[in-house]
Amino acid sequence: MADAKIRLYVDHPLAGGQSVPLTEDQARYLFAVMRLQPGALVLLFNGRDGEWLAEVAEAGKRGGRLVCQSQTRRLQAPPDLWLVFAPVKKARTDFIVEKAVELGVARILPVQTHFTNSERLRADRQQAHAVEAAEQCGATFVPEVAELQPLDRLLAGWPAGRRILWCNEAKAGVATALAGQPAGPWAILIGPEGGFSDRERAKLAALPQVVEASLGPRILRAETAALAALTLWQSALGDWK
Repeated sequence: MADAKIRLYVDHPLAGGQSVPLTEDQARYLFAVMRLQPGALVLLFNGRDGEWLAEVAEAGKRGGRLVCQSQTRRLQAPPDLWLVFAPVKKARTDFIVEKAVELGVARILPVQTHFTNSERLRADRQQAHAVEAAEQCGATFVPEVAELQPLDRLLAGWPAGRRILWCNEAKAGVATALAGQPAGPWAILIGPEGGFSDRERAKLAALPQVVEASLGPRILRAETAALAALTLWQSALGDWK
C-alpha cells in the first residue's frame, strides 16, 4: 500500500476482484497527468464500500480499468450531523464545503435567507468540491450537497427529532455548553454575513429543537463560524470524543 499515493473517488461498486472502469477525465488524470502505468496501485473509495487498493489493469487515453485487490479501510461514516449555511462569496463557500467534509458531516444544506449575499449556488459544482476534499483528507464518505433552498421552506419541513445548534451572533460572549446535550441527529445552522432578519430570528427562537450557541466573545465571519461550530459540536457530541 505504500506505493499507492493517489486516492480516487469512483461511482462504482468496490469489492475483491471487482473491475472498475474509469471515465475519460479519470483516465486523463491518472495516465496523462500522474503518468501511471499498468501495474500501478491506486486507492479507491465510493462513499459506501470503504477504501480499496486497486491495480491499473488497462491504461488508455480516453479510459481505463482498475481491479480491486484488498480493502484497506472500512467505511467510516460521520455522525448524523447536517451543516446548514447561507452561501457567501465563491471562494469562501468552497472553503466551508471543504472543511465540512474534513471535519465530518453527513449532509450539507445551503439556504437562502433574507440577507444572503449570494443568490446562486451550483450544487453539482459544490458536490464535486466535496469529492475532491474527501480524496485529499482520506475520508471514505462523501456528504451530499443539497440544492439551495429558502430557509423558511427547510424549517417548515424540519424533522421533529433533529436538534439545531443555532450559532446566534447575539449570544457572543455567553458561554455555551454542549456536554449535557443528548447525542443523535443534529444540525448546525450558520447565518449569512448580515445575520438573520428579525422574522427569521423569531421563527428560530420558537422552534423547540433549537439550541442557541455562542462562538466566543467576537462575531465571526461565516466560514470561521462554520469551522468553530463544527469543532465545538464534534468535540462535545461527535466522533472526536
